[in-house]
Parts: sequence; structure tokens; C-alpha cells
Amino acid sequence: MQRSTVRTWFLIHKWASIVCTAFLLMLCATGLPLIFHDEIDALTEGPPAYGMPGVGSSREAPGLRPLDEMLAKALAARPGEVPVFMAFDNDQPSLTITTAPRPDSPAQDMTIQLFDRSTGERTGAVDEDGVMHFLLQLHTDMFLGLPGMLFLGFMGLLFVVAIVSGVVLYAPFMKKLDFGTLRTSRSTRVKWLDYHNLLGIVALAWMSVVGATGVINALATPIFQYWQTTELAEMTKAYAGKGAVPPSRYGSIDKAMAAARKAIPGNNPQFIAFPGGNFSSRHHYAVFFQGDTPLTERLLTSALIDAETGEFTDARPMPWYTKALALSQPLHFGDYGGLPLKILWAILTLFTMIVLGSGLYLWLGKRRSGTDALVREVESGGALVPAE
Repeated sequence: MQRSTVRTWFLIHKWASIVCTAFLLMLCATGLPLIFHDEIDALTEGPPAYGMPGVGSSREAPGLRPLDEMLAKALAARPGEVPVFMAFDNDQPSLTITTAPRPDSPAQDMTIQLFDRSTGERTGAVDEDGVMHFLLQLHTDMFLGLPGMLFLGFMGLLFVVAIVSGVVLYAPFMKKLDFGTLRTSRSTRVKWLDYHNLLGIVALAWMSVVGATGVINALATPIFQYWQTTELAEMTKAYAGKGAVPPSRYGSIDKAMAAARKAIPGNNPQFIAFPGGNFSSRHHYAVFFQGDTPLTERLLTSALIDAETGEFTDARPMPWYTKALALSQPLHFGDYGGLPLKILWAILTLFTMIVLGSGLYLWLGKRRSGTDALVREVESGGALVPAE
């Protein structure tokens, strides 16, 4: 590799890493407990008790209370608000209902209530003042909404650039060193350089996946807005020009669910989006069904039901870009393989924090050396490493 090429890649790696390191360390620190949010919630709140254990809310089963009854209880607890989402659990008869002052209210103005559909009782509400909720908001958008999400997505993109440029530099740097070499007898800087390189290459695939999926997740709002203006608009073109259905004229949720199940048999509904939000039109209940296998349960099909009449309008699988978003979410948090996979995700997160921290330490030390000296360090295959 020519010196000019090495210099270019070195500068790309340097500046991409410098700009994103502080934010990536924050994302790792907040993401680490979020990996175990289910286990932490179980320890702090205790396991929820249901009247009919093992009966999922999304399945048609005897003894489950009507959806209209559950919605009425949620609205009674939040007078003056309107429904936004109703979400189901395939394993337990739990049900969450999200309400807000307006259908298009921002997430911070929404309230999520939990119900046991087998008894009809309210079992609580999501604690939006708790530590886990705080960490999730900080990790997602730094409490800045969409601008914060897009900014963190850009930091994730820089992280991917830093990974790629680091791999390009790793090959010439290690040409005279065995894989996994740790020169512990050399200076502190040399030892940390070797740790930085070794942990970086070991966690390479994981860091690439988590970085790329983080970028995709940061684009969730624009992705669904694009889906609304294209696919959803096509599905509801017969309603173009009509006014929005006011909440006072919403029809039966149970009737809408029956119509959706008839149109998409054999799958389980994951959630219902009410009219006026980002996941539905101004005239429809959007019932989102998930597949019935581990491979397809993340891939959704939407059924649109006229919110006033309960009549079926259209149903289509979600387009490829929303499927990419749906598949990126479990890959990002590692929450699809049980506790062993979560532990692996946590270990690799710690590796990444060491890589980021050591990179920052090396940069602070490298400032005393010129860029040309550092390029020669790479060209020499790790032989000409300054002591300090």
C-alpha cells in the first residue's frame, strides 16, 4: 500500500474515531443495562401475575375480555386523551394501551397502561420516570427527539467508517507481527495499541453489525414517514380528500380485529395503530400482524380497517425498508436468543468500550508525534512504534 494511501486511511480513521468516540462510549454505557432490561425489570418489580398464565392476548381464546372493554377502561383512567396504540403479548394475556392528548402527540406526551386481559384489571403503567426509561431515552435520542436520533445515527455511521478504516490499516500494521501479539514488555502505549488492535479485530463483526443496525434504527421515524406517504397512501387512495375520523366516531375494535383476522388468517396481531398517528392513516385502524415462526415473527403485515365502519380496506406485507428496520432491532440489542446471547452482547459491549477508550488514550499520546511518523509506524508492520 502506498504511503499516500496509508496516510489517507489513517486520517479517515483518526477523525471519524475522534468525532464519534464520546457519543459511542455513552451509547455503550447506556446500552449495557438495556440489554438486560427484562431481567432488571423482573428483579425490581417482580414477575407479573395473570389470571390465565400462558394464554396470549393476541390469540383468540375463551375468557379474554373484549378489546372494546379494555379500551374503555384505559380511556376512563386518562380522561380527555385519545387512543394511539394497543399492543399484545403472544405468551401472556397482557395488553398495553397507549393514550395521548392528540393522535399525533410526541412520545413524551404518551401514557402506556398495562392490563391483564384475562381479568380485565389494570396492572400498572410504564414508569416514564424510572432509570431504565431514562437510559432508553438517552440511548435513543438524548432527549432531543428526531434531531437527536438522526445525530446519533450519524455518529453510528462515523463508527462504521472508523471500523472499515481500522481494518484497512490493520493489515499492513500486522504484517510483521503474529495475530494476537501483545508486546507487554514494551511501553504502556505499545501495550494499549496491541490491546486496541486485538480487541477491535476480535469484535469486528459484532461492532459492524451493532453500528450498522444502530444507524438503521435511528432512521425509524423517516422510514415510517416515507411508508405513510407512499405505501400507506396507495392503500388508502380511495379516502383521499376525506376528513379525519374523530375519536368520537371510532367503531368497535373487536369488529375491526375480526375483519383483520379474516383477511390475514393464521398470524398473530402484534399491535393496533389508531387513526392519525405515524403508523396509520387518518381514517383507519392499522392492525399489524407478525409471522408465526421465529424467522417471520419480526416481519409484519398491515391490515387497514375503516375506523368508522369496521370494514376491511386493504392488507399488504411491509416493504423491504421497514423489514430491514424490524430485523435490525433485535440484532442491535441481542434480545432474540435468551440470556446466553445477552451475556455475549454484554461482553462484546465491554470489549467495544475498551477499544474506544484505548483509541482515545492513543490519540492523546499520538499528538506529540507527527502524522508522517505514525504513517511510517503502520508501514513498518508495527516495528517502528514510538515508545511514548
